Amino acid sequence: MKIEELNLAGAFYIEPKLFPDDRGYFYEFFNQQAFHNETGVKFQAVQFNRSKSSYGVLRGLHFQQDPKAQAKLVSVTSGEIQDVIVDLRKGSPTFGKSRSIILSSQNKNQLFVPKGFAHGFLVLSNEAEIFYAIDDFYSPQHEGGIMYNDPLIDVEWQMESNQLIMSDKDLVYKSIEDTTLNFNY
Repeated sequence: MKIEELNLAGAFYIEPKLFPDDRGYFYEFFNQQAFHNETGVKFQAVQFNRSKSSYGVLRGLHFQQDPKAQAKLVSVTSGEIQDVIVDLRKGSPTFGKSRSIILSSQNKNQLFVPKGFAHGFLVLSNEAEIFYAIDDFYSPQHEGGIMYNDPLIDVEWQMESNQLIMSDKDLVYKSIEDTTLNFNY
């Protein structure tokens, strides 16, 4: 497994080591000990989620406030997405900065999203299935989000706004400066 820390402290891009043969392939989806040894981060998943979306669906940018903040390990089991994270930790040198990564069932790579980050994705293929391992349980009273097109975070989505399919809830989120955030660096 190859792990690269991104330009946002605590976020990691993971390339699993594939073992292909004439029958197919094998790889470790996640190895807690190897991840901790490489990153210093203790990640123990307690909830596993899977979603399926069609071309042009944008989900996000979502987060859960403390004390129910979540770290996530995101992968794609079918299709391709543009996965986006935004640092929401006050005091962080990268507060308000975003990072965009292409995840697909072809590349089998993963994104580790630390607590204190917003997360969202845009489906680039006809359909995509996304699998998340999460380290805390979903808590509706702690959920939040920031607007996907906030000029302060400057995400370069790979589709025009008129092509996007979004939930009503995601369309009414506010900018990062108008959102109450309780994450500290």
